[in-house]
Parts: sequence; structure tokens; C-alpha cells
Amino acid sequence: MRVLSRLRRPRGSTRLGGPAIAIGPRRLLIEDTWAQTLIVTGYPRDVTAGWAEPLLAYPGRCDIAAHITPLPPPVAAERLRRRRARLESTWRHDAVRGRVEDAQTGAAAEDAAALAQRLATGGRLFTLALYLTVYAETEAELADEVAHLHALASSLLIDTAPATFRPLHGWISTLPLGTDALGATRTMDTDALAALLPFTSPDLDTDGLGSTTVVWGTNTHSAGLVLWDRFAPHIDNHNMVVLARSGAGKSYLAKLELLRSLMVGVQAAIIDPEDEYAALADAVGGARVALGTPAGRINPFDLPEPDTDGDNERDGDGRGQGLMRRALFVHTLIATMVGELDAATAAVLDRAILTAYARAGITADARTWRRTPPVLADLAEALYAQEEPQAHRLAEQLHPYTHGAYAALFDGPTSTGLEGHLVVYSLRHLPAEAADVGMLLILDRLWRRIADDPRPRPRLVTVDEAWLLLHNPVAATYLQRMAKAARKHWAGLTLITQDVGDVLATETGRAVAANAATQVLLRQAPQNLDAVTAAFQLSQGERQVVAGAGRGQALLLAGHQRVGVHPLASPQEHAVLTSHPSEHTHTGGEEAP
Repeated sequence: MRVLSRLRRPRGSTRLGGPAIAIGPRRLLIEDTWAQTLIVTGYPRDVTAGWAEPLLAYPGRCDIAAHITPLPPPVAAERLRRRRARLESTWRHDAVRGRVEDAQTGAAAEDAAALAQRLATGGRLFTLALYLTVYAETEAELADEVAHLHALASSLLIDTAPATFRPLHGWISTLPLGTDALGATRTMDTDALAALLPFTSPDLDTDGLGSTTVVWGTNTHSAGLVLWDRFAPHIDNHNMVVLARSGAGKSYLAKLELLRSLMVGVQAAIIDPEDEYAALADAVGGARVALGTPAGRINPFDLPEPDTDGDNERDGDGRGQGLMRRALFVHTLIATMVGELDAATAAVLDRAILTAYARAGITADARTWRRTPPVLADLAEALYAQEEPQAHRLAEQLHPYTHGAYAALFDGPTSTGLEGHLVVYSLRHLPAEAADVGMLLILDRLWRRIADDPRPRPRLVTVDEAWLLLHNPVAATYLQRMAKAARKHWAGLTLITQDVGDVLATETGRAVAANAATQVLLRQAPQNLDAVTAAFQLSQGERQVVAGAGRGQALLLAGHQRVGVHPLASPQEHAVLTSHPSEHTHTGGEEAP
């Protein structure tokens, strides 16, 4: 170690720009940091998924590298044959000489036979080299860290050995270069190798998770990864509620889950009151629909596409009820605009709706549904044409939506560009008085898109600031229906809200929350803690977690399974997810959230 003592303060080469490294028999001094590499030489015989989680989540300064190389089947078969021959000859030689059987040799022979059997039935073999490089500021601290890591490995039945006289090779092998300079490999099959990988959560039942599984982040207690699949077959439904106080990071977590769901082929639509999802839509090539502008019109009179035969609606009922359903929705929409309708007003409205369709040449015959449908102004004209005073009064009440301040929402046919893998419906340009109407239009269009599509696929519908919708009884009932029926169409509803008290104080809000198999609780306001604890049956410890959670930290509830999670995003993901004013970026000339 004299070389190391002379180079206690090495300096990097100014010409090459790299660090100065002093090499000892077992340790390195890299600038001012000591490092030592341990080679994993032995593994436990029987393992379960995530068995190496304590080692991979070691809290100290440690780099862990796993070099995995697939073996061609002929090479793997030849190596196994030679290995089994050596083990069998050793056992027979000991038996002939009357020696006591070596238990380790017998176990190794059985394992080799099992590997050969799996290989013969279509299995794959790999070589694995696992190295651990520990860092510390001083040599004494390094010795302590190595001892701690060695003890932890021993508790997991893992054998380790220092890279004696090859410390530089060991350090290079743990750098993100993909270079194995030591070559200390062990042959494993697919199952054993998969059990070693860190992509598992010991706190969530990951059995049955499929191709739509996404990484949420890190476990706040064990530092492991938390994975979840909202579309897993064993989950009751695909809905999720996200509840938190303002500024707790609820939108960030929801956008992260949404972004990664898009990566695995899930289609998504978002109702965005504050235009917070603009950067996300731009980053993934999604469509942005600004409701209340000419580019964001949705005509409530649009009819579904008829079948190729032209006989009925594409809903499988064979009765051609598309016109009737549109008429009923227009009743609901008008009630949202002007308030509850009495019987006489509902009757004149019904006649006006059918008249407006008839003037456009549309009848109950599905073959006429391809014609251009009427708009809200046509409905007002049909009301004025009637003699009843209720019809004239209703037409006057609709004036703001036909020729007044809110006419831009209804003064033409449905805009183009409302399809795609991600569609963000922005309500930012809508006056607050028309926000409920806009949300109802969007929910109706989204539901028709989900229910009428003959090609099933996983879909997510996200409603941010859902308390705006739950305040309206008609819209809340519409939302509750979607929450209950979405699973039948392979769809999931996500509700994000900061007004926890209003959600849990209403029967509809509680029903929507109860119909969400996945529930996410971030930091809660003190006045809402009792309601949240009672609604989600939190323990005292879980209550303390949601009361003092840091920004972004959440409690993920999935039935009887509960786990603390902290979102984990790359710098590129963070740039499109954050809505903090100090981190605003510019995309397309507009400020992204």
C-alpha cells in the first residue's frame, strides 16, 4: 500500500481529462474516493421473485452490475453434458472407494439434471456475472462498508470474494460500459435470472400483471420499484382516484402514470380545466382540443355511424336506437344549460329536437344518419316555430349558447382532429359558467368513442379537478355511470381532485371513489384527515403518512394491498410533467405547465 500512501491526493491529467487512479492489491483510490469491488461467487439454491431486493436496495454508496449473456442452445447443451459427466464421475469414484457421499456434489448433480431437462423442453440458459463496487471517503470507512455489505450478502446466502489483484478490472466491470473485465460467470436459466432482477414490488401482488404494467416509482420504505397494472385481469376494475391537497403533486403523479401507459399501447383522453397537459400532448404527438374555440367544437346532435348494412347502430342491440339516444342526451344537455325542465317544457323540447333532425333530412332510418346533423341554432329555430310560450321561453334561455357569449361552442359542426392515441380536451377557454356544459359534451363523446368502437383496446379517461364536474348533479350522475360501466369496455376512469371534502361528502362522489380499485392518497389537508381515514379505512400509521407526506409522495391502495410510493421520472419526463412556475418550458410559442 506504499503506492497508495504516496498518492493520497492524486490529480487528474489535464491533457486527458480523466481521474488519477492509484491501484492497490484490493482497493482503488480514484481522486479522493476509495473503492473496492466484490465478486459474487455463490448463490442460494432456491429463490423467489425479488429475493435480492435487500442487496439491490443497499442504502450505501454501491454500484451493482449484472452482466447477462444468452448462451446458444448447442453450447449450453454441451457445457451441461460435460458438467454432468464430471459430477457423475466424482460421485461414482467416491462410491467405489466407499467414501461418504458429498452433499454438495449430489445437489449440484441434481441441479445440472434439472437444467438439462428445462433446456430440452425449450428453456434458455444464460451466463451471469454479478459485481458490487463499494465507495467511501476514507480507507477505514471503506472497510466498514465492505464488511456491512458482505454481512448482508451472507444473510441472503450469497458468497462474495474481493477482486484481489484485479481492483481496476472490477471497477471497470461496474461502470455503465457493458464491459465484463473479470469474467466470473455462472450459468443460470430464465426463471432464476428473472428472480434476481429488481423489477418487482414486495408490497404489491404483481402476479398476473400483463403487458400494460408500468413503473410508478420507488417504494418510500424499501427503496424498491413499485409496478402496477390497472388493466390486470384480477383487478376488480380499471378506475383510479387521486386525492390530495393543492400543491401535493397529484397531477405530476397522474401524468407520469399516463405517460408510461401511453408507452405500452394504452389510448388516453384527458379533460384538462387548466391546460396543464399541453406539454405532455406536444411531447407525445397528441391532439389538443381547446373547447370554446372554432377548433374545439363538439356538436351534441352528431349521430353514430351506422353498420355497413345501414340497418342499425353499432351497439349490438339491433334496434337502431341512435336517434332516440341522441335526443335523450340533448335533453340532459339542455337541462344542464338552463336548469331543471318541467313536463311542459320537456315536451316542447322533444318536439323541437325531432323537428330539427327532420329539417336536416334525418329520421329513425339509420341510412339517413350519414347526413349533416343540425346544430343548436337549428333547435332554437324549431322552438321559435312552436306556438307554446314554454318553447319561446326555452329558446330565449338558450340564446347565450346559440348567438351569445357561448356561441363558439355550438355554432358549427364538430371540429376535426378529435381522434388519436392521446386527446387533451382543454377547458381553459371556456367561461366558468359553461364549464359544466363543456365537460358533459366531452364525457358523452368519450363514452360513445369507447362503447361504439368495435376494436377493443385498453383506454384511460382522465378528469383533472373532478370536483368541478361532481358539483353538477346531472354531470356527476353521468360520471358515476361511466365509472360503473367502463370495465365492460376495457376502459378505466381516473379522477383527480383537491376538493376531497366535497367528493366524500356527496353520495355520488363516494360512489365514484368506491368504484375505483386503485386509490392514490397524497398529502391531505388537516380538516380532511378524518373523512379520508374513514372513507379509505386507513390505519393510524397510514393516516400519519398522508398527513405528513412530502411533495409527490403517495399512498397507493389496491384492495388489501397498500404501499408508499415516490414518483421516479427521468429528466426528459420531468420536463414535460412538471407544472411548477419556475420550471416552465416553451413549446410552440406557449408556456407549458
